Amino acid sequence: MKKALKITGITLLTILILLIGIPFVFQSQIKDAVKSFINDNLNAKVEFSDVSLSFLRSFPKAHVSVSNLNITNFEPFKDETFVTAKNISFTMSIKELFKNTDEDPIVINSISVDEALLTLKTDSFGNTNYDIAKKDKTTPATETKSGGFSFDIKDYSINNSALTYLDEQSKMAVYITELNHKGNGIFSAEKSELDTKSEANVSFTMDSTNYLNNNHVKLDALIGLDLDNSTYTFKENTGYINQLPLEFHGYVKLLEDGQDIDISFENPGSSFKDFLAVIPETYSKNIETVETTGNFKIKGVIKGLVSEKTIPTLDINIASNNASFKYPDLPKRVANITINTSIKNTTGNADDTYVDINTLDFKIDQDVFKSSATIKNLTGNMLVNANIDGVLNLANISKVYPIELNSNLSGILKANVNTAFDMDAIETNAYNRIKNKGVIDLSNFNFASEDFANPIQISNAKITFNPENITLNQFNAKTGKSDLNATGTIKGLLGFLLSDKPLQGNFNLNSNVFAVNDFMTNEPSDTEENKNTSKASLKIPAFLDCTINAQANTVEYDNLKLKNVKGTLIIKDEQAILQNLTSNLFDGDLTVTGLVSTKAETPTFNMDLGMTSFDIAQSFQGLELLQNIAPIAKAIQGKFNTTLNLKGALGSDFTPNLNSLSGGAFAEVLSSTINPLNAEVLNKLGSSLNFIDFKKINLNDLKTQFEFSDGKVNVKPFKFKYQDIDINVSGSHNFDKTMSYNAVFNVPAKYLGSEVNRLIGKIDDASTNNISIPITANITGSYINPSVKTDLSSSITNLTTRLVEIEKQKLLNKGKGKVSDLLGGLLTGEKKTTETDSTKTKTTQVDSTKTSTGSTVQKEIKNVLGGLLSKKKKDTVN
Repeated sequence: MKKALKITGITLLTILILLIGIPFVFQSQIKDAVKSFINDNLNAKVEFSDVSLSFLRSFPKAHVSVSNLNITNFEPFKDETFVTAKNISFTMSIKELFKNTDEDPIVINSISVDEALLTLKTDSFGNTNYDIAKKDKTTPATETKSGGFSFDIKDYSINNSALTYLDEQSKMAVYITELNHKGNGIFSAEKSELDTKSEANVSFTMDSTNYLNNNHVKLDALIGLDLDNSTYTFKENTGYINQLPLEFHGYVKLLEDGQDIDISFENPGSSFKDFLAVIPETYSKNIETVETTGNFKIKGVIKGLVSEKTIPTLDINIASNNASFKYPDLPKRVANITINTSIKNTTGNADDTYVDINTLDFKIDQDVFKSSATIKNLTGNMLVNANIDGVLNLANISKVYPIELNSNLSGILKANVNTAFDMDAIETNAYNRIKNKGVIDLSNFNFASEDFANPIQISNAKITFNPENITLNQFNAKTGKSDLNATGTIKGLLGFLLSDKPLQGNFNLNSNVFAVNDFMTNEPSDTEENKNTSKASLKIPAFLDCTINAQANTVEYDNLKLKNVKGTLIIKDEQAILQNLTSNLFDGDLTVTGLVSTKAETPTFNMDLGMTSFDIAQSFQGLELLQNIAPIAKAIQGKFNTTLNLKGALGSDFTPNLNSLSGGAFAEVLSSTINPLNAEVLNKLGSSLNFIDFKKINLNDLKTQFEFSDGKVNVKPFKFKYQDIDINVSGSHNFDKTMSYNAVFNVPAKYLGSEVNRLIGKIDDASTNNISIPITANITGSYINPSVKTDLSSSITNLTTRLVEIEKQKLLNKGKGKVSDLLGGLLTGEKKTTETDSTKTKTTQVDSTKTSTGSTVQKEIKNVLGGLLSKKKKDTVN
């Protein structure tokens, strides 16, 4: 017994080892065989990361899988991806692996495709990217059998995959996403059935018209398969478009030149609730509890040949009579609903397909809304003729339908409009082929949103539709403190709505008060999410091409109030151009021309400003720009003129980035007084120079020029006068209020103290009355904490030395005794008494120690400085 168990255990272990080991032994051969088979049969580049074989995963069946499959096309779609798949796997009996083409079909029990992306394309020349099977040149064209090698699949699945179909010839695009499909059946039998379940989101566009937009589609179908005749017949089935059920009957037969289709469909019920089911559930909510009356029926037939030149004929009808619906939680009902719509094609020519919305009417309370339209030549130059006639109380929308609004919407819309046009006319602006007529009135409209700082109230708006344009006859609105009154014309509205044409217009805008903040959104709270998310800059819409002639009595922007504002604003090519804007500001006149552009990622601006008779103090208080360009203006009161050019970048809130500013200005002071107490730099400069009283400086008619860039202001040298002192100033400062300036004061000698004046008097020469010396003040630091250094002491020392030298040379020519008398011992350090005719006295020695002329001069200089600086201990102030 033990021996038998031992033998059994060894046998099982051996089998297990073989089951594990054999796949590894043959794996490389299998991989090479798969590559060889694919390359022999496909005209494309095929890559995959691995092919694996397992006897354990689906035991007792073999499990084969291909990982990370990637197929790319050759010309004319070179290097374009045809299909990718994360994994393709199938299971079969182990014995099937050893069959060849002379035996019965290989029976594959299941095939599974995971995360596949298939792209089917037809270019404008009719080339397709999916015709990649190599033709067998050795097989006669009349031979149709495969030689006995076929698949007999029992079940299959496609999981979480997607398909894209693009046809440049017909301008058709189909996008199928989140595709999950499974089926089971036997394909090799002459006649068999395939039981399928499919679910996906489908989008369908033809010639720029979007017919399906990510609609959820579901189909459970039992399909009969006649493989000998390539015919596939719908048996038991139910499909869903969103929540609308549809049943299909008929067949699809594959032909050499296309497909023969004969399919009919209809919704199995007739309740109007089926109409609500067409609407995506996200918007229609739960329709099970909705109360409905009346009927709703969709019925259609698609029959004919699908080929390169033809499509099946179409006869699809959608109808509802005297229907209504009411959501249980809402107070009002939509009643008297009538729908009569058909989609037809009787010729098989795609250009002859048309949509006829004969009736689309409804009623809410006493307001009746009627509409109709025909759309022809869908695949060519589409022809549209539409009518709207009715009244709609906008407040009732949220009372009849579960639409989510952030705030209440109200207003009365009245419309009676007819439009007829072809798409080529829209594209080419052929206004003679665009027929518009009618009127739209909007009254007592109220709307609020987080996109607006305040609710918008439109008391009246009236629009007239004309063949060439739309006339805005009246527009009266209010939001916050702002009021707006506008008239004008609009061109290209249909081109803007139906294609990518710009919206053109000319408007006249008037306002009593226009507060810019009323049109700005509130800043988001400083949450962690906002900290980690960069704020996108505002963008001027690329589709706008309009001119606005504006006039406002008052425009409020932050703390500024502009009066009597007039100007023209041109919006085009993502630019806003200001022309001849004039206004009254700071008791003066303002003119502005320039532009703002949002073409680049960072918005930019370039402006020319003219300011005439501006009040300096008010301007400094109200304009941050002036505080940075001319911070010294804080200490000046009066009037000034300036012309200013500015260009730079704008932040996300459309305010200038100061560090990006560049430009220049010319400024002229008309009348002024100075208060040094408002500027620390003037206080410290006045403390260093006692011969100037800054309160008495007259800057009238002062003219300056400066340039700025990279946050730095360079002031060109300018001069002004204090009494008979000429002052020259030059230098620069930064927007961070640091500075580096030189001020040179050309000071007459008379301001330098009594001792200097005594020396000048001794010279007794008229030319000495014009003596003046330059005194330089170096001003650094910041405007808040400035540093002022002067060369006052050295300048006076040099002057005194020169005066003494001049007097010495002059008096030497008059005799040694005279020099000694006039200079009082300045040169020798002695003081003598000279005998006169009537009285003789002895000369006495004042100082027994003789000093040098140099030391005497130094004492005299100290006397001069002592008189000049008696109130100032130092000439350097920090």
